[in-house]
Amino acid sequence: MRSVLHNILRFLAHTTLLRHQPDIIAITGSVGKSSVKEAVFAVLYKNYLVRKSEKNYNNEIGLPLSILGSRSHGKSPIGWLAVLIKGFFLATIGSRKYPEILILEMGADKPGDIKYLLKIIPPKLLKIGIVTAVSPTHLEFFKTIENVLAEKKSLLLAVRPNGWSIINNDDSSSEELKQDIKSKILTYGLNPKVDVTAKEVKFTGDSGITFKLATNSSVVPAALPKALGTHQIYAALAAASVGVAYGVTLVHISESLKNYKILPGRMNLLKGIKHSQIIDDTYNSSPLAAIAATETLVKLKSKGSKWAIMGDMLELGKIAEEEHRRLGREIARAGINYLVVVGELSRDISRGARRVGMDKDHIFAFSDTKAAGLFVQDRLKKNDLLLIKGSQGSRMERIVKELMAEPLRAEELLVRQDKQWQKK
Repeated sequence: MRSVLHNILRFLAHTTLLRHQPDIIAITGSVGKSSVKEAVFAVLYKNYLVRKSEKNYNNEIGLPLSILGSRSHGKSPIGWLAVLIKGFFLATIGSRKYPEILILEMGADKPGDIKYLLKIIPPKLLKIGIVTAVSPTHLEFFKTIENVLAEKKSLLLAVRPNGWSIINNDDSSSEELKQDIKSKILTYGLNPKVDVTAKEVKFTGDSGITFKLATNSSVVPAALPKALGTHQIYAALAAASVGVAYGVTLVHISESLKNYKILPGRMNLLKGIKHSQIIDDTYNSSPLAAIAATETLVKLKSKGSKWAIMGDMLELGKIAEEEHRRLGREIARAGINYLVVVGELSRDISRGARRVGMDKDHIFAFSDTKAAGLFVQDRLKKNDLLLIKGSQGSRMERIVKELMAEPLRAEELLVRQDKQWQKK
C-alpha cells in the first residue's frame, strides 16, 4: 500500500510541476541542507513567490508533499485522501497562487535516493543545484565516501545547461564535483578565490556573527543575528550565491540574511539552569558536524567550565569506532573541561579522549539520556557552557529539555517535540 501511495504522489507532484513550471532550487549534502534552505528562502522571499520544503520533507514522500504544499498524515486514510484530492486539482486545474520558486531538500540514506527524487522533477525546471558538503555519512548503506560523492553529484549533473551548480569550494570534494558539470558553476567558501566569500568574520556570542560579504565586484557588511558556528556562514554564502544567480544585489542579500531563521537543534544558544548556557545541536550528527560544533564551543567565551555532551553518531558502518575515537581526541586536544557521552558507540569518544590525555575523572559515560541529564544537572555550575549533540536516534534533545531554563518552551525551541516523537 505504501508503494502505491509513493507512486501516486510522485505522479501528482511531477504533473503539478509540468503544469505550473516553477524554478526548482534543489539542495543536497551530508550536512547543512536545512540551514541552507532557510537562508535561501530569506534571500528570495521578498522578491518572488517562494515556498520551501518544511521540516525534514526530503525523501520519496516528503519531496512530493513539498511540491503539493501538503503535509504527512501518518496512518490517517482520510488525511491522505485529502492530499490526493488537492494534488489532483493542482495537477489538472492549477492554482494562481502556486510558487514561482520551490526550494527543495533532497536527502540520501542509500544509493539511488537522489536519482529517484530527480525523476519527480522535469529536467528543464531544475535551475539551481546546491551541494553543501560531502562527508562519511550513512556509510552503513553507501559503504564508501566515493559512493556518497557520486550520489550527491548526481544532482549537479541533472541541472539544466543554463542553470547553476553551486558548490562549497572549501569542501574536500569540490574539485571532483565540478567535473563534467554542464551548467554554470558558482563557488562559495572562506577562500578569497571563490565567487562568493565572507571576510573579516567575527563571532560575537549572543549577538551572532558579523562579516563582510564579498564577490568579485562588490563588498558589503553582513550579519547573522544569534547565529553560532562556521556552518551558519556557509549557509549564508550558499544563499548569497543563489541571490547572485538571480541577479539580486549584495545590499539586498545582506539585508535579507538578517531574517535568516535558525532552526531548532542547529547550534541554537539557549539559556540553561543555574545561569548556564546551552549550545543545542541535537538535530543530527556526523563526524564533520560534530568536530565543527566542538570548534565553536572552543571559540565562544565562557566564565565557567565547558562541557561536551555527545551522543552516538549513527549509520557510519565500519568507520564508526575510529570516527568516534577521533572526535574524542579532538575534544581532549581542544581543552574542553568535561566530556559526557551517551550510548554504546559514544563510549569510543571517551576512549579517544583518554588516549590523548584528558583527565579520566572529567569523563563520564551513560547508557541513556535521562541519567546523563540528571548527572549534569547536579554537577552544573553558574556560567558553564554546554554543547549537546548526537544523531537523531540518540534523542539528545531530552538532555537539553532537562537542563534548559525554560522547559515550558520546549515545543517552540527544541526538535522532535510533536506527539509522534514523544511516543518513541
